[in-house]
Amino acid sequence: MDGDTLREECGVFGILGHEDAAALTALGLHALQHRGQEAAGIVTFDGLQFHSERHMGLVGDRFTDAATLGRLPGAMAMGHVRYSTTGETVLRNVQPLFAELEVGGIAIAHNGNLTNGLSLRKRLISQGAICQSTSDTEVVLHLIARSQRTASSDRVIDALGAIEGAYAMVAMTRTKLIGARDPNGIRPLVLGDLDGKPIFASESCALDIIGARFVRDVECGEVIVAEIQSDGRITIESYKPFKPQRERVCLFEYVYFARPDSVVAGRPVYAVRKKMGMNLAREAPVDADVVVPVPDGGTPAALGFAQQSGIPFEYGIIRNHYVGRTFIEPTQSIRALGVRLKHSANRHEIEGKRVVLVDDSIVRGTTSLKIVQMIRDAGAREVHIRVASPMIYHSDYYGIDTPDPDKLLANQYSTIEDMCAYIGADSLAFLSIDGLYTAVGGEKRDPKAPQFTDHYFTGDYPTPLTDLKGRSKGDPKQISMLREAV
Repeated sequence: MDGDTLREECGVFGILGHEDAAALTALGLHALQHRGQEAAGIVTFDGLQFHSERHMGLVGDRFTDAATLGRLPGAMAMGHVRYSTTGETVLRNVQPLFAELEVGGIAIAHNGNLTNGLSLRKRLISQGAICQSTSDTEVVLHLIARSQRTASSDRVIDALGAIEGAYAMVAMTRTKLIGARDPNGIRPLVLGDLDGKPIFASESCALDIIGARFVRDVECGEVIVAEIQSDGRITIESYKPFKPQRERVCLFEYVYFARPDSVVAGRPVYAVRKKMGMNLAREAPVDADVVVPVPDGGTPAALGFAQQSGIPFEYGIIRNHYVGRTFIEPTQSIRALGVRLKHSANRHEIEGKRVVLVDDSIVRGTTSLKIVQMIRDAGAREVHIRVASPMIYHSDYYGIDTPDPDKLLANQYSTIEDMCAYIGADSLAFLSIDGLYTAVGGEKRDPKAPQFTDHYFTGDYPTPLTDLKGRSKGDPKQISMLREAV
């Protein structure tokens, strides 16, 4: 089941100049937990030395006790939540990464993926660099160390000039908190304020949990440097060292990744997802008795579908939130329960009815197959699938864990009818690319200058894929290598 889900690798948070920096960072990471559930880390600086705590597991399990937070003193802190894409998750890959450089200590973390990370890594190792992780964040750390610039912030900018791909990055030195976003703005990063103390976070929901004020989005290609001066004042400087690019926020932030209560690039995610459902109802109407969301991602779109179609909305599937990825499945009889470990049918709202199941996306289709069967077993007369995003055809290289292209449902079957037959539904329909665009941005997709990052639907990648030169974009071996570098 876990292989039938798209996953974001991580989320970042940082705060400068607050006496409760570590605790506030832990709270911010807790709000960003949906972006990565396998590991978390926090680094602080107390004016004399850096302190680091990195652990496997959830933020709430590792960073809520007084003892752990007591080992993170200081008025500046930054943190990271992580999801690894392949292989074993190991502590050496948990961010933030820290190193002592010529200009002093620096901690760094980022959300995204570098599309030239492998090429840079090979070059650095050939020049004598010693890598202690498989994270492309370490590549950036080496580039900062090798820069000939004097100021730490200039070294960060120097390093960013050498990388390609998607990143929302936070770095911390003895006096500075630095936030940076890739020139296309693929991954989100916001600037906040708490009682005059600057904050960087992947999403606005991390500001809400600590009562901070949203200031603005970090702009495409912008580097913001917040610094504590010798007199205690905090100054904030903005730099735009790279050639301006059109903003192309990742559409999957709206479809799936961002929390519904976040605002991404000025657009409230919950409202956008409802519009997706409304557009889906217009494009693919169906005669039915009840609209049921596939929890939790499909809920806002299902509400929009119900409101637009006039079909009643009901929670026909109940999710068990206490079954994690490590749930013990000791026997084949338990494994055979499949999707029922996480979802159960609400029979009273389904039995004898024509059901519309609304989901945010379909990746491989294996979970959809099981859910359709579960709804039929609960007595549904008909089961219709409506998906609030287009079909996924292509792999991602910007920080989303995507199955190999040949495992995607859209590439396994040549027609909607064949997909529908595989899933076992009475009908199947996806939101069009224009339907998605108008829900998010109000205008249809401009094929000559797409307004968003949408390559997983269209194959239009917004940056060079340096690590894939000479190979097919869908080469499974290269995809595996790219994931291993994250």
